Amino acid sequence: MTLSGPEALRSLDEALRDIRREEDEVAKRLARGAELIAKIRETEGELLRQLAAVRLDPANQAELSGQLSLAEERARVLFKQHAQELRRTEEQLKKEDKAVSSMVAERARLGKEVGELQSELEGLAAKVASEASKSPEYAAQLAKTQELIHVAEESLRKTAQAEADREQKGRPYRDDPLFMYLWERSYGTANYRSNNLVRWLDGLVAQMVNYPEARPNFAMLNEIPLRLREHAERQQEKAQAAQEDLAQLQQAAVDAAGGAPLRERLRQAEERMAAIDDELVALEDVRDETASSRRELAQGRDPAFTAAIDALAEGLGREDIQQLLEQARATRTGQDDTIVKQIDDARSRAQEELNESEEQKARLQTLASRRRELEDIEFEFKKAGYDDRRSSFGADDLVGDLLTDFLRGGISAAGYWDAWRRSQRWQDDDDDDRGPWSSGGFPWPEGSIASGSRPRSGGGRSWGRLPGAGGGGFSRPRGGSAGTRRHGGFKTGGGF
Repeated sequence: MTLSGPEALRSLDEALRDIRREEDEVAKRLARGAELIAKIRETEGELLRQLAAVRLDPANQAELSGQLSLAEERARVLFKQHAQELRRTEEQLKKEDKAVSSMVAERARLGKEVGELQSELEGLAAKVASEASKSPEYAAQLAKTQELIHVAEESLRKTAQAEADREQKGRPYRDDPLFMYLWERSYGTANYRSNNLVRWLDGLVAQMVNYPEARPNFAMLNEIPLRLREHAERQQEKAQAAQEDLAQLQQAAVDAAGGAPLRERLRQAEERMAAIDDELVALEDVRDETASSRRELAQGRDPAFTAAIDALAEGLGREDIQQLLEQARATRTGQDDTIVKQIDDARSRAQEELNESEEQKARLQTLASRRRELEDIEFEFKKAGYDDRRSSFGADDLVGDLLTDFLRGGISAAGYWDAWRRSQRWQDDDDDDRGPWSSGGFPWPEGSIASGSRPRSGGGRSWGRLPGAGGGGFSRPRGGSAGTRRHGGFKTGGGF
């Protein structure tokens, strides 16, 4: 089943929303667990007071009870501070989540509007294309552009072949350590510098490897691809300029038929979408900081909670209390045994809760990491224009099994993003009919009527990328800086 660009983006948005929701649930379970542990410790203190009442004289009993009460009172104050800060952070997170949801919804609405405006402009272009293409000026510019594109494509082909020859035919030279020794020392050129003894020895080496005859061949293998690449880049620039001139003629024809208002509305909608993307990047970073603070609070790593637990632990771990327990265990009376068993049960429940909390802490950390990685992927997705209505994906498991595999750590973020890129196709990739302005499979320039203003990095049919160009990794800025989503001016004013 094919997945459209807008559908794919909605799926990514939903996945991010689900991760954030699960983060909230895990954080709340951790907070409840920390609160439960605190209550168990207080219960343990009360049981110890009961044990003291049975086994100690009134004076010692009062002293122990007073010490426990002081520790518990101090802990209650600190637990209250912790709870207040946790509530404040959760409320702030809810506000930020609401703002993110609002922006995502607005962007989705604008995306739908952009698609509708694109369709209107395409329909208008279809009406005027036949007459406009009969214009001598347009026919001449079309022929010129096609010829320049052909030259650019041939230049790219020759460059690729020369680079392949350099790799294949140059390998025997690079694998010869003696040849490469002389090459790296610039032997046989004006840049060679050595004393007489080394020069004589290098001459013997040169004779051994037939260096005088081999050096020019290796130099040519390295030089030709560089010169061809420079030539290809110049031809590419000429073809791009011709495409832009052709797009201007297309724009004029559409404007004459009433397309200018549509183009302006489309421009405004796309600019607002780009602004939302930048705002989302900044807001997601702010939310990430808030989520990090909430995570620390839920895990009990903030100073107030740590101090409260330490106060209880100090009170319950006093030497006289430990002696009291040891004495109670050493004697067998019904009342003692009941209280000691209750204390042991309380400590066992506290340990179980601590063990479960460790699992939840690890889960929360993993969720935060996956969320950030998915934010990176969505940023690249929108930056590449993959959410365009003419973009589609052949692998529907990208938002099914593959997404689940990524979230579980089965594949890396880079691997998941690569799967998106491999699956992505543009509407005209396998269609020689490029619309009302096409002619013999002419590859329209980005920004023209038939191509559109949305970037196509990673997909689509393009002569304009030299072999070896491009890069990897994620480009989403972090730390509160604004995004850099590219969007074009759609030379006829829109994005199709």
